[in-house]
Amino acid sequence: MDLQLKSKVALVTGSTQGIGFAIAKRLLQEGARVIINGRKQESIDAGVVRLKSEEPGAEVSGIAADFGKSEDVSRLIQLLPDVDILINNAGIFEPKPFADISDEDWFRFFEINVLSGIRLSRYLFPKMLVKNWGRIIFITSESAVNIPDEMIHYGVTKTALHGVSRGLAELTKGSAVTVNTVMPGPTASEGLVKFIKQLSDAQGITPAKAEENFFKTVRPSSLIQRFEDVAEIANLVAYISSPLSSGTNGSSLRVDGGVVKTIL
Repeated sequence: MDLQLKSKVALVTGSTQGIGFAIAKRLLQEGARVIINGRKQESIDAGVVRLKSEEPGAEVSGIAADFGKSEDVSRLIQLLPDVDILINNAGIFEPKPFADISDEDWFRFFEINVLSGIRLSRYLFPKMLVKNWGRIIFITSESAVNIPDEMIHYGVTKTALHGVSRGLAELTKGSAVTVNTVMPGPTASEGLVKFIKQLSDAQGITPAKAEENFFKTVRPSSLIQRFEDVAEIANLVAYISSPLSSGTNGSSLRVDGGVVKTIL
């Protein structure tokens, strides 16, 4: 299927590895021009080299920005070309007991996980409305619905993104601009794979057994009973980024492996 993304320009935040990297790669496969993002220039340079190696002929570049610093966001915005597709993927997580989550932690999580997408959307959304085409996608998490008791601050920021997304979508009436969220479930990103390996080593079991135990005890509601591959998330994001998804707007789209036990 041709997703009709040739000549479209996409910015994918937090995309030097994990889900963001997979999204960037998938969009490049569809012929889009992609700008990746990370905090450090070194990781961006490595990401660009890797993407060009895996997707010969790909038009990919990168801009460094730490979304915990408003001045970095302002600088990134000044360097952006005309962007058709904004994928707000940058985010942080950290297991921490609720009583130990300080005000500073709450502000840091909100600034990086929520304000990063708000700041970029505030700049790009009006431009999309003027040209009457654009896609804004917020990458959230099943933790937006199943708030994890081990990191409540993370879950709350992901919930907030659903509100931002729906509110922006209300401002697109009558246009060809859409705003949606994509909600992954537990996904085998580099960080999680490393964590599972450490966990299995500590328990003296195989990574496969550690994964099995995870879904028995931590996410028993999962229907697929495994970690998702980052490509499975990227496939849905690529479709929602395309002109073919014009009838989907203001939606929270799940690619969660059935972890969330609701029909809506």
